[in-house]
Amino acid sequence: MRATMSAFMSAGTTVGTSMGTLIGARFITIQLPGFIIAGVLMGIAGICTVIVWPTEKSSKDMPPVKGGFGELIASFRPPVKGARDFWLAFVGRTLLIFSYYMILNYQLYILESFIGQSKTSAAATISVMSVITMVVGLVGSIASGAISDFFGRRKLPVIVASVLLIIGYLLPWIMKSPSSMMLFAGFAGLGYAVYGAVDQALNVDVLPSKEEAGKDLGILNIATTLGQMAGPIVTSILVVSGGYNLVFPTAIAFAFIACIFIQMIRSTK
Repeated sequence: MRATMSAFMSAGTTVGTSMGTLIGARFITIQLPGFIIAGVLMGIAGICTVIVWPTEKSSKDMPPVKGGFGELIASFRPPVKGARDFWLAFVGRTLLIFSYYMILNYQLYILESFIGQSKTSAAATISVMSVITMVVGLVGSIASGAISDFFGRRKLPVIVASVLLIIGYLLPWIMKSPSSMMLFAGFAGLGYAVYGAVDQALNVDVLPSKEEAGKDLGILNIATTLGQMAGPIVTSILVVSGGYNLVFPTAIAFAFIACIFIQMIRSTK
Protein backbone atom coordinates (compact mmCIF):
# COMPACT_ATOMS: atom_id res chain seq x y z
CA MET A 1 0.00 0.00 0.00
CA ARG A 2 3.00 2.29 -0.35
CA ALA A 3 1.67 4.16 -3.37
CA THR A 4 -1.75 4.55 -1.74
CA MET A 5 -0.17 6.06 1.36
CA SER A 6 2.06 8.24 -0.82
CA ALA A 7 -1.10 9.33 -2.62
CA PHE A 8 -2.59 10.73 0.57
CA MET A 9 0.60 12.74 1.13
CA SER A 10 0.36 14.00 -2.44
CA ALA A 11 -3.31 14.90 -1.95
CA GLY A 12 -2.46 16.84 1.20
CA THR A 13 0.26 18.75 -0.64
CA THR A 14 -2.07 19.48 -3.54
CA VAL A 15 -4.90 20.74 -1.34
CA GLY A 16 -2.56 22.79 0.83
CA THR A 17 -0.81 24.40 -2.13
CA SER A 18 -4.06 25.11 -3.94
CA MET A 19 -5.85 26.52 -0.90
CA GLY A 20 -2.84 28.64 -0.02
CA THR A 21 -2.69 30.08 -3.52
CA LEU A 22 -6.44 30.62 -3.59
CA ILE A 23 -6.39 32.51 -0.28
CA GLY A 24 -3.20 34.36 -1.19
CA ALA A 25 -4.77 35.65 -4.40
CA ARG A 26 -7.34 37.51 -2.28
CA PHE A 27 -4.51 39.59 -0.81
CA ILE A 28 -2.89 40.55 -4.09
CA THR A 29 -3.43 44.27 -3.42
CA ILE A 30 -3.25 44.19 0.42
CA GLN A 31 -0.28 41.95 1.10
CA LEU A 32 0.50 42.61 4.79
CA PRO A 33 -2.66 40.89 6.13
CA GLY A 34 -1.89 37.97 3.84
CA PHE A 35 1.57 37.54 5.40
CA ILE A 36 0.08 37.74 8.88
CA ILE A 37 -2.55 35.09 8.12
CA ALA A 38 0.14 32.85 6.59
CA GLY A 39 2.20 33.12 9.78
CA VAL A 40 -0.78 32.34 12.00
CA LEU A 41 -1.74 29.32 9.89
CA MET A 42 1.85 28.05 10.03
CA GLY A 43 1.77 28.30 13.83
CA ILE A 44 -1.55 26.45 14.03
CA ALA A 45 -0.21 23.75 11.68
CA GLY A 46 2.80 23.18 13.95
CA ILE A 47 0.64 22.84 17.06
CA CYS A 48 -1.80 20.47 15.32
CA THR A 49 1.09 18.31 14.10
CA VAL A 50 2.48 17.92 17.62
CA ILE A 51 -0.99 17.02 18.96
CA VAL A 52 -1.72 14.27 16.41
CA TRP A 53 1.83 12.91 16.02
CA PRO A 54 2.10 9.27 17.16
CA THR A 55 3.91 8.77 20.46
CA GLU A 56 7.27 7.04 20.07
CA LYS A 57 8.82 4.64 22.56
CA SER A 58 11.50 6.00 24.86
CA SER A 59 15.09 5.61 23.64
CA LYS A 60 16.53 5.15 27.16
CA ASP A 61 16.88 1.38 26.72
CA MET A 62 18.65 1.62 23.36
CA PRO A 63 22.43 0.99 23.36
CA PRO A 64 24.43 4.21 23.48
CA VAL A 65 26.45 5.35 20.48
CA LYS A 66 30.13 4.75 21.18
CA GLY A 67 31.75 6.15 18.06
CA GLY A 68 31.68 9.74 19.22
CA PHE A 69 31.61 12.77 16.97
CA GLY A 70 33.28 10.94 14.07
CA GLU A 71 30.49 8.38 13.88
CA LEU A 72 27.91 11.16 14.09
CA ILE A 73 29.46 12.88 11.06
CA ALA A 74 29.71 9.54 9.22
CA SER A 75 25.99 8.99 9.73
CA PHE A 76 25.33 11.89 7.34
CA ARG A 77 27.35 10.25 4.56
CA PRO A 78 25.32 9.85 1.35
CA PRO A 79 24.87 6.26 0.16
CA VAL A 80 27.45 4.98 -2.32
CA LYS A 81 27.44 1.18 -2.40
CA GLY A 82 24.53 -0.25 -4.36
CA ALA A 83 23.01 3.23 -4.68
CA ARG A 84 22.71 3.52 -8.48
CA ASP A 85 18.91 3.50 -8.47
CA PHE A 86 18.86 5.79 -5.44
CA TRP A 87 20.74 8.53 -7.29
CA LEU A 88 18.72 8.03 -10.47
CA ALA A 89 15.57 8.62 -8.39
CA PHE A 90 17.20 11.66 -6.78
CA VAL A 91 18.09 13.28 -10.10
CA GLY A 92 14.74 12.38 -11.67
CA ARG A 93 12.80 13.77 -8.73
CA THR A 94 14.86 16.98 -8.69
CA LEU A 95 14.38 17.66 -12.39
CA LEU A 96 10.65 16.86 -12.42
CA ILE A 97 9.92 19.14 -9.45
CA PHE A 98 12.34 21.67 -10.92
CA SER A 99 10.35 21.85 -14.17
CA TYR A 100 6.98 22.21 -12.39
CA TYR A 101 8.09 25.02 -10.08
CA MET A 102 9.68 26.89 -12.97
CA ILE A 103 6.09 27.65 -14.03
CA LEU A 104 4.10 27.35 -10.81
CA ASN A 105 6.10 29.87 -8.78
CA TYR A 106 6.04 32.33 -11.67
CA GLN A 107 2.38 31.98 -12.61
CA LEU A 108 1.46 35.51 -11.45
CA TYR A 109 4.25 37.08 -13.49
CA ILE A 110 3.50 34.86 -16.49
CA LEU A 111 -0.10 36.05 -16.44
CA GLU A 112 0.96 39.69 -16.12
CA SER A 113 4.05 39.93 -18.33
CA PHE A 114 3.66 37.09 -20.83
CA ILE A 115 -0.12 36.92 -21.27
CA GLY A 116 -0.83 40.57 -20.49
CA GLN A 117 -3.36 40.54 -17.66
CA SER A 118 -3.62 43.20 -14.98
CA LYS A 119 -2.68 42.30 -11.41
CA THR A 120 -6.30 41.93 -10.28
CA SER A 121 -7.27 39.92 -13.38
CA ALA A 122 -4.24 37.70 -12.88
CA ALA A 123 -5.27 37.11 -9.26
CA ALA A 124 -8.75 36.07 -10.42
CA THR A 125 -7.24 33.68 -12.96
CA ILE A 126 -4.94 32.19 -10.31
CA SER A 127 -7.97 31.60 -8.07
CA VAL A 128 -9.62 29.56 -10.82
CA MET A 129 -6.36 27.73 -11.50
CA SER A 130 -6.07 26.82 -7.82
CA VAL A 131 -9.52 25.24 -7.77
CA ILE A 132 -8.75 23.29 -10.95
CA THR A 133 -5.44 22.05 -9.53
CA MET A 134 -7.09 21.05 -6.26
CA VAL A 135 -9.83 19.02 -7.98
CA VAL A 136 -7.62 17.20 -10.50
CA GLY A 137 -4.92 16.76 -7.86
CA LEU A 138 -7.23 15.03 -5.42
CA VAL A 139 -8.66 12.71 -8.06
CA GLY A 140 -5.30 12.04 -9.68
CA SER A 141 -3.48 11.34 -6.42
CA ILE A 142 -5.91 8.87 -4.91
CA ALA A 143 -6.70 7.08 -8.17
CA SER A 144 -3.12 6.70 -9.42
CA GLY A 145 -1.84 5.57 -6.01
CA ALA A 146 -4.40 2.79 -5.80
CA ILE A 147 -3.76 1.77 -9.43
CA SER A 148 0.00 1.71 -8.87
CA ASP A 149 -0.39 -0.62 -5.87
CA PHE A 150 -2.87 -2.85 -7.71
CA PHE A 151 -0.54 -3.43 -10.68
CA GLY A 152 2.70 -3.14 -8.70
CA ARG A 153 4.07 -0.51 -11.09
CA ARG A 154 5.96 2.66 -10.13
CA LYS A 155 7.67 3.78 -13.33
CA LEU A 156 4.62 3.69 -15.62
CA PRO A 157 2.76 6.38 -13.60
CA VAL A 158 5.89 8.54 -13.89
CA ILE A 159 5.66 8.31 -17.70
CA VAL A 160 1.99 9.35 -17.53
CA ALA A 161 2.88 12.19 -15.14
CA SER A 162 5.69 13.43 -17.40
CA VAL A 163 3.43 13.45 -20.48
CA LEU A 164 0.74 15.40 -18.60
CA LEU A 165 3.32 17.89 -17.31
CA ILE A 166 4.77 18.42 -20.78
CA ILE A 167 1.29 19.04 -22.23
CA GLY A 168 0.64 21.49 -19.39
CA TYR A 169 3.84 23.41 -20.18
CA LEU A 170 3.23 23.36 -23.94
CA LEU A 171 -0.27 24.88 -24.00
CA PRO A 172 0.52 28.33 -22.47
CA TRP A 173 3.60 28.57 -24.68
CA ILE A 174 1.53 28.02 -27.82
CA MET A 175 -1.83 29.60 -26.92
CA LYS A 176 -0.63 32.49 -24.72
CA SER A 177 -4.02 33.16 -23.09
CA PRO A 178 -5.60 33.03 -19.61
CA SER A 179 -7.47 29.87 -20.59
CA SER A 180 -4.17 28.22 -21.52
CA MET A 181 -2.91 28.80 -17.97
CA MET A 182 -6.08 27.15 -16.69
CA LEU A 183 -5.27 24.21 -18.93
CA PHE A 184 -1.76 24.25 -17.44
CA ALA A 185 -3.36 24.01 -14.00
CA GLY A 186 -5.42 21.02 -15.18
CA PHE A 187 -2.80 19.02 -17.07
CA ALA A 188 0.31 19.90 -15.07
CA GLY A 189 -1.59 19.77 -11.76
CA LEU A 190 -2.85 16.29 -12.62
CA GLY A 191 0.61 15.21 -13.75
CA TYR A 192 2.27 16.44 -10.59
CA ALA A 193 -0.39 14.69 -8.48
CA VAL A 194 0.10 11.41 -10.36
CA TYR A 195 3.84 11.63 -9.79
CA GLY A 196 3.35 12.54 -6.14
CA ALA A 197 1.15 9.49 -5.67
CA VAL A 198 4.02 7.11 -6.45
CA ASP A 199 6.89 9.36 -5.41
CA GLN A 200 7.39 8.14 -1.84
CA ALA A 201 6.66 4.53 -2.83
CA LEU A 202 9.37 4.75 -5.50
CA ASN A 203 11.78 6.34 -3.02
CA VAL A 204 11.31 3.49 -0.54
CA ASP A 205 11.82 0.92 -3.30
CA VAL A 206 15.25 2.34 -4.24
CA LEU A 207 16.69 2.68 -0.73
CA PRO A 208 20.07 0.90 -0.65
CA SER A 209 20.00 0.19 3.12
CA LYS A 210 17.06 -0.45 5.46
CA GLU A 211 19.26 0.42 8.46
CA GLU A 212 19.86 3.92 7.10
CA ALA A 213 16.43 4.43 5.55
CA GLY A 214 15.63 7.60 7.52
CA LYS A 215 18.85 9.34 6.54
CA ASP A 216 18.56 8.29 2.89
CA LEU A 217 14.93 9.43 2.66
CA GLY A 218 16.08 12.74 4.09
CA ILE A 219 18.61 13.04 1.27
CA LEU A 220 15.89 12.26 -1.28
CA ASN A 221 13.76 15.00 0.26
CA ILE A 222 16.56 17.44 -0.52
CA ALA A 223 15.54 16.91 -4.15
CA THR A 224 12.16 18.48 -3.38
CA THR A 225 13.69 21.56 -1.76
CA LEU A 226 16.33 21.82 -4.46
CA GLY A 227 13.77 21.66 -7.25
CA GLN A 228 11.42 24.17 -5.62
CA MET A 229 14.29 26.57 -4.93
CA ALA A 230 16.29 26.31 -8.15
CA GLY A 231 13.36 26.25 -10.60
CA PRO A 232 12.28 29.87 -10.09
CA ILE A 233 15.94 31.00 -10.11
CA VAL A 234 16.46 29.48 -13.55
CA THR A 235 13.17 31.00 -14.71
CA SER A 236 14.33 34.47 -13.69
CA ILE A 237 17.62 33.99 -15.57
CA LEU A 238 15.80 32.80 -18.68
CA VAL A 239 13.32 35.69 -18.57
CA VAL A 240 16.13 38.22 -18.34
CA SER A 241 18.10 36.47 -21.08
CA GLY A 242 15.41 35.87 -23.67
CA GLY A 243 11.92 36.27 -22.24
CA TYR A 244 9.24 33.79 -21.26
CA ASN A 245 9.44 31.98 -24.59
CA LEU A 246 12.58 30.29 -23.26
CA VAL A 247 10.95 29.17 -20.00
CA PHE A 248 8.37 26.73 -21.36
CA PRO A 249 10.63 24.69 -23.69
CA THR A 250 13.23 24.50 -20.91
CA ALA A 251 10.64 23.13 -18.48
CA ILE A 252 9.54 20.61 -21.13
CA ALA A 253 13.14 19.47 -21.61
CA PHE A 254 13.69 19.00 -17.86
CA ALA A 255 10.49 16.97 -17.48
CA PHE A 256 11.51 14.73 -20.39
CA ILE A 257 15.03 14.18 -19.00
CA ALA A 258 13.59 13.46 -15.53
CA CYS A 259 11.39 10.74 -16.99
CA ILE A 260 14.41 9.14 -18.68
CA PHE A 261 16.37 9.03 -15.40
CA ILE A 262 13.50 7.40 -13.54
CA GLN A 263 12.93 4.84 -16.31
CA MET A 264 16.59 3.78 -15.94
CA ILE A 265 15.86 2.49 -12.41
CA ARG A 266 16.16 -1.30 -12.24
CA SER A 267 15.10 -2.19 -8.71
CA THR A 268 11.39 -1.50 -9.26
CA LYS A 269 8.99 -1.92 -12.17
